[in-house]
Amino acid sequence: MVVLAKLGAPSMPGFMMDRRRLMLIPAITIGIASCQYTFEKAAAKAEFADMPALRGKDYGKTKMRYPDYTETESGLQYKDLRVGDGPSPKKGEIVVVDWDGYTIGYYGRIFEARNKTKGGSFEGGDKDFFKFKVGSGQVIPAFEEAISGMAPGGVRRIIVPPDLGYPDNDYNKLGPKPTTFSGQRALDFVLRNQGLIDKTLLFDIELLKIIPNQ
Repeated sequence: MVVLAKLGAPSMPGFMMDRRRLMLIPAITIGIASCQYTFEKAAAKAEFADMPALRGKDYGKTKMRYPDYTETESGLQYKDLRVGDGPSPKKGEIVVVDWDGYTIGYYGRIFEARNKTKGGSFEGGDKDFFKFKVGSGQVIPAFEEAISGMAPGGVRRIIVPPDLGYPDNDYNKLGPKPTTFSGQRALDFVLRNQGLIDKTLLFDIELLKIIPNQ
């Protein structure tokens, strides 16, 4: 022991304390990781937690007015990015549209992107675009209202308050529906948040074609 002390080696009590400290480090690390996993798991569940006390409340529903948009009596706000040419669609006619969708009230996340092939022919290609019959109740009220004042070739941007959007916060009930899983997930996250976040949506609608009544 005297020789060890003279050579600068650690004494036995101090050496044992150092070993205990080293053994504690992995245990502490595992404990922290476990707590972090538990917290993240709980947070993930809370994303879609149903909160009955908040149902039907007006939390997160924006009333913002955009000065460069035209507001209709229903509360829809729109702006024509490109004015089309020709007559507007009539009730009973089928319209072919391309569209973008964004959760403008929640970080502006895109849930659908326009995929029109520029310069492409419509012949045989209509099936790749969204189609619906005007006045048939197949789409959300905002979409129906917006398309009724457009002409072929036009592009209209609309800001959709929750009461003109998807009924019961379910995009499966009325169109348009996102065509990708990631888009459906992004939209569903906003719609299902029981009013905790702003559910205002933004759409860009391009009217490609009007199919007359047969």
